[in-house]
Amino acid sequence: MAGEIKVPRMKLGSQGLEVSKQGLGCMSMSSHYGPPKPEPDMIELIHRAVYSGVTFLDTSDVYGPHINELLIGKALKGGLREKVQIATKFGISWTDGKMTVRGGPEYVRACCEASLKRLDVDYIDLYYAHRIDTQVPIEVTVGELKKLVEEGKVKHIGLSEANASTIRRAHAIHPLTAIQAEWSLWSRDLEEEIVPTCRELGIAIVPYSPLGRGFFSAGPKLFENLSEGDSRKNFPRLKAENLDQNKQIFERVSEMAAKKGCTTAQLALAWVHQRGDDVCPIPGTTKLENFNQNVGALSVKLSPEEMTELESYASFDVVKGDRHSYMGNTWINSDTPPLSSWKAE
Repeated sequence: MAGEIKVPRMKLGSQGLEVSKQGLGCMSMSSHYGPPKPEPDMIELIHRAVYSGVTFLDTSDVYGPHINELLIGKALKGGLREKVQIATKFGISWTDGKMTVRGGPEYVRACCEASLKRLDVDYIDLYYAHRIDTQVPIEVTVGELKKLVEEGKVKHIGLSEANASTIRRAHAIHPLTAIQAEWSLWSRDLEEEIVPTCRELGIAIVPYSPLGRGFFSAGPKLFENLSEGDSRKNFPRLKAENLDQNKQIFERVSEMAAKKGCTTAQLALAWVHQRGDDVCPIPGTTKLENFNQNVGALSVKLSPEEMTELESYASFDVVKGDRHSYMGNTWINSDTPPLSSWKAE
């Protein structure tokens, strides 16, 4: 059980933020993976997480939209605010079914003010640009974030799905605390450039979807009958035509987990944890049983040989299908325009 495991603390990046060694991704409580879950149950789960020592809560204004931040705001009533570290994000908006990414200064500020209100807090511990607006110089976006830090509305800043060049340019304007990116056994795009860049600059890495969007916890069967409104229906590697090959990955990881005396989810999550002391994964769940299981991953230790073996099961040439439905590598391969091109409206 989660209560039997002491969740360690860690310094997230080099700017002074301390969080639990594992966070809680809250997105699926409200959106993307089917309809919103019952609010009282989700509040109970958040409370269980906090009392178990998992105090790093991850949300975004686009989850719902808005209702996930409202949920967290309700869950933290009654004195829990000072026990947690809230990470939220701005930058993605949907209009008529189309995704737009925005990073202009007025938009950044308006989003921050709205998130503070929905969360019902005085400050945000870690505020990310959810995606990078490739029409606005990153210096402009981060310049506004810097002002929010100076005003005390935001304590620390980060970027999600940014490339190495963008990270360097942003960090030169205001130190980044963390980069959020998809990182799991079968999503390792960031290892070549982004991880070394972050480590050079003292920036932590926060892996989202560390369990492959549920693939390494529930297995391939989960994706055979997804509910309407579950965004995973559109993810290439989770579609029927790719699942047949990819299920072999799950089977091999399961076999190793059985030998280790842990679950497949715990093994996959332990692999992420052991990629470095600067790594803080944020597995999401809507079930207490799965939360307990995820916390149990902290006690699973892997040898260098086991790490390498696991990686071979889900190497780039083995995995079939892209990692994302609408993103691919577009975002992490795109730079923003130079600051000299910007004309404030």
